[in-house]
Amino acid sequence: MDVTEDRHELRPEVNLDESQDTEDPAFEWMRTAAASTSAQASHLAEPSRTAPSAEGDAAPAGEGVSADSAGKGRRAAEATAAETPATAHLEPSPTTALQVRPPEDQVARRAAQRDAAASARPVAPRVFQVLMAIFLPFLLLIAAVRVIATPAFLWLEYFRPGFPGDGYGFSADDRLTYGSYAVDYLSNFAGRRYLGDLVLPSGSSLFTESEVSHMADVKLVILSAYGAGIVLLAFFVVAYLVLRKRRGAFGRGLFAGAIVTFVVVVGLAVLAFLGWQQFFTDFHRIFFSQGNWSFQLSDTLIRLFPSQFWMDSAIAIGVLVLVASSLMIIFAWPMKRRSADGDGAPIQE
Repeated sequence: MDVTEDRHELRPEVNLDESQDTEDPAFEWMRTAAASTSAQASHLAEPSRTAPSAEGDAAPAGEGVSADSAGKGRRAAEATAAETPATAHLEPSPTTALQVRPPEDQVARRAAQRDAAASARPVAPRVFQVLMAIFLPFLLLIAAVRVIATPAFLWLEYFRPGFPGDGYGFSADDRLTYGSYAVDYLSNFAGRRYLGDLVLPSGSSLFTESEVSHMADVKLVILSAYGAGIVLLAFFVVAYLVLRKRRGAFGRGLFAGAIVTFVVVVGLAVLAFLGWQQFFTDFHRIFFSQGNWSFQLSDTLIRLFPSQFWMDSAIAIGVLVLVASSLMIIFAWPMKRRSADGDGAPIQE
């Protein structure tokens, strides 16, 4: 092959694109691994086109490089590029620092924080359960009082065997009639005239002014208790709506409240058994500090509601509350169920 033809073949092509806008990235580190390797191979192969080989050095001046020498140089450059690792001469990625593992103490601390957050129990359910344990005794006592303060309980008392009679002439039917007026007055919204205008067949007033005043005070206490009972009942409804999504949470609150109720009622029963008269007096002093609760044996309130009536009422209230709390303890007793995966490990509900 003629040297003139070789020179013609190796002559570079003329670049007609004057915009100088290539598809190469602006910086070397933006190249991909394949593009960087190709660029390196082209860079290594470029001198081989123009640099003379060992045989070319011995050639006379002005004599061009043969096609065989150019081909050998190109193959040598490609071989060198193939042996060079793909990641060689590449700058680190901006996100390389994110792949660096933090110190072991930080890893352990973060793992402990995650475990603590996962095992921590919410505060709201605990607060509701504590409030349920505090409020349940009051709710059950108020409900029991509402059951006792009815004409039905009066009928059971006046007609039961052994109940003391009235030494001033009231029959059992008279007691039931007049006593029902007094009980109804405690739960309605009538004024003092509801009792003050009642008269006996003889024309005298059934209740004295002091008796009507005391019944008005009792009515205020009873209605306040009923109002508090409605508020407490609404609280337990809200507690159920909040705790129903957590298995056994509402039942545990009822269980704790039932235990507290049982202990409180037993304690009050012991105090009443040790000294009923003192217990009855202290009770009236707490709720009727004005002292208008003492009457004569001939007064209507004493004839309708003797001491035996209040003893029976206290026993009935205690029995009702103990039965209700006992049922709650039985049915709300925390049970253990098997885990869903069948490994036999008990899970507290």
